[in-house]
Amino acid sequence: MGVMLLGVLEAKTRYFPNGIDIYFENVGGEMLEAVLENMNHHGRIAACGMISEYNREEGRGVRNISRVISKRINIRGFIINDYWHMYPQFVEKVRSYIKEGKIVYVEDIADGLENAPAAFAGLFEGKNIGKQVVRVCDE
Repeated sequence: MGVMLLGVLEAKTRYFPNGIDIYFENVGGEMLEAVLENMNHHGRIAACGMISEYNREEGRGVRNISRVISKRINIRGFIINDYWHMYPQFVEKVRSYIKEGKIVYVEDIADGLENAPAAFAGLFEGKNIGKQVVRVCDE
């Protein structure tokens, strides 16, 4: 395993000590490999993108894809247009879930506008954990 994958695995274990039941995949690469290691049996993955693969001339395989079988993970791909007609209902439901604490998220915060380019580039390499944010002031 690469150094980055070990770091991602460590972070996933720290943030999700009981494993992952449901995962929204939009990174791919080493992030997906780390997620597969941490998925619970019968987990579900909704795959909408794999940004770490978009600018590659040649795609790379997921080295531990066999976890899908051993953990009986269900992966389903989709694109936003498949569900665009349901967007208003989604916003209404998710907004209340976040307020109630039923949905939680992790933010990866880069401090200072000078760190924005590196934070942006890291999105394409799967270097962030959770939602990437650049904090430009403390207000």
